[in-house]
Amino acid sequence: MSDLEHNYATINGIRVHYVEAGSGELVILLHGFPDCWYSWRHQIKALSTQYHVIAPDLRGYNETDNTGPFDIETLREDVIQLINHLGSKRAHIIGHDWGGAIAWSLAISNPEVVQTLGICNIPHPANFFKGLRTFTQLKRSWYIFFFQIPLLPERLLARNNYQGFARLMSRIKPNTDEDVKFYVNSWKKYGLSGGINWYRAMARNIVKGKTSLTRNLNSSMQVVARTTMIWGEKDFALGKELTFDTDQYVPDLAIFYLPDNGHFVQQEAPETVNKLLLEHLSKK
Repeated sequence: MSDLEHNYATINGIRVHYVEAGSGELVILLHGFPDCWYSWRHQIKALSTQYHVIAPDLRGYNETDNTGPFDIETLREDVIQLINHLGSKRAHIIGHDWGGAIAWSLAISNPEVVQTLGICNIPHPANFFKGLRTFTQLKRSWYIFFFQIPLLPERLLARNNYQGFARLMSRIKPNTDEDVKFYVNSWKKYGLSGGINWYRAMARNIVKGKTSLTRNLNSSMQVVARTTMIWGEKDFALGKELTFDTDQYVPDLAIFYLPDNGHFVQQEAPETVNKLLLEHLSKK
């Protein structure tokens, strides 16, 4: 993808790497675990024909500094300062997995910076925390508890040059051998401790009652931004039922279910996701 610009910014105490393409209204793409900016490669190409697209490596991932803290408030502030660095006060925010969690958090806590909201396979936080009270979702989320163990997750995931995650990425079609190679090279060079520390920070703050999202579960968690959710129904980590009743928190909501795709929906069904996102962004 030689037409992309790779840039860096010092914001919120860290050096952030981001990929940039196109011009027009600002669109920020926020990746999940164990990804980086590269997970949005198909969307960057499609959206940058009409928009100014920014895909950062989030704190602790790939080329961005692996420096804490990793709590949701800090991660949210990273995005706000990136938007300001780019000369804007708000942006269209699109997130997948953990990046989607940040996107939800921004829309709830800092609605002034979110022009519209796009979500790929991550439920509204109120629904997620409610889901964690059920055995079905707890079983799906076993890895969250595994990641709380010091050092062991990093070592096991890195075995045989990240062979386990490499197999996972190779099963995602249309991922190519070159795509898998990109991920493996990134993990070998930068590791995944940063991303795992996001899970650890979340768990610690939930136990301590410090995270703003858990504090607000019994108060307003409304999202005023126009929101599009895209959900691959074969998600191994998050059940479709977590999307039900999202409209009680998001009045201006459209949900699109893709029955043949899974958790990494923007990589598995890039043409469909691109079409839906372009339609979402173009609505006035």
